[in-house]
Amino acid sequence: MAHILIIDDEKSIRNVLKDILGNEGFKVDEASDGAEGLQKAKQNTYDLILCDIKMPKLDGLEFLDAVVAINGEIPIIMISGHGNIETAVDAVKKGAYDYISKPPDLNRLLITIRNALDRTNLVKETKVLKRKVSKVQEIIGNSQAIKKIKDTIEKVAPTEARVLITGENGTGKELVARWLHEKSLRSSGPIVEVNCAAIPSELIESELFGHEKGSFTSAIKQRVGKFEQANGGTLFLDEIGDMSLSAQAKVLRALQEGKITRVGGDKEISVDVRVVAATNKDLLKEVEEKQFRLDLYHRLGVILIHVPTLNQRLDDIPELVEKFLQDIASDYGQSPKLIDKKAIEALQAHQWTGNIRELRNVVERLIILSGKTILADDVKNYVLPA
Repeated sequence: MAHILIIDDEKSIRNVLKDILGNEGFKVDEASDGAEGLQKAKQNTYDLILCDIKMPKLDGLEFLDAVVAINGEIPIIMISGHGNIETAVDAVKKGAYDYISKPPDLNRLLITIRNALDRTNLVKETKVLKRKVSKVQEIIGNSQAIKKIKDTIEKVAPTEARVLITGENGTGKELVARWLHEKSLRSSGPIVEVNCAAIPSELIESELFGHEKGSFTSAIKQRVGKFEQANGGTLFLDEIGDMSLSAQAKVLRALQEGKITRVGGDKEISVDVRVVAATNKDLLKEVEEKQFRLDLYHRLGVILIHVPTLNQRLDDIPELVEKFLQDIASDYGQSPKLIDKKAIEALQAHQWTGNIRELRNVVERLIILSGKTILADDVKNYVLPA
């Protein structure tokens, strides 16, 4: 149900419009002048505003300027009995969706309202889709650690050097891997991801190298593995510390020789793949415990990039929160909520065990449960709910 604000100094006009729009299923608020209307526009989220031009305190064109400066996406339809072509053109230039003369033709008004709402919905959907299909999200932050990572990516990405990314879960290791691919000479090729922790050890070799028909009981047809799928591009081996030792031996051979053999096959297949790996484990400790091959560690770790925890980059929280507020509001088809400075400070004082992933979840929770502005009390009540 769309929420509409009517601003007009004539009570009879407001009453007529409110009755008509209410009968059409809209939720309607009223304001008797531009100043009151501006106050309500700041306090509430409206899907559309109907605004008179000649009003006391703050006229319609001044109101239009103020609202467009705050949120230029709200469609505003200007209504006036004193207007002319010049006024209409001026209003549209300033950002009004349309201009209707008094007394308004109610059928035309309703059609204009529905067209404006449809356009708004289309714009919101387009923004969501554009963001979803965009290749890589931005690496947010200007802390020293993040600047160092961005600088390393710029230097390393254009080379063929293999990269090992380390860091806790939720810190953004996958994002670093995607930027390494995006800025590489292989960016026109595929980036193929394998989560080594999510694949059973008995299937990881088939997943990586493929298999021939009949090579094992459920192999009812030939399968092309991830190495072949990533040919000409980048293979991202996430959580490589969980890979079985037998699969590690085959990966090492593939890195050394640039060739693989499918499970159950004897034909060598040449592959041109750049491998980027990531882990949340201490691989040198895994080597000591005979859980990871030292020679593979050295093959993978030509360049080492460590992604810091969120607790180690608290200065980035304001920028991250603002990004999440924008993205989540766009997904929900809403205007972004504001957040109080003390709420940001409360978030910076929190101990983040889930890193960036946890922060995004917290911001989404605050958007859902808080008022128009997120306050420090909201953080207290909803970040660690009882």
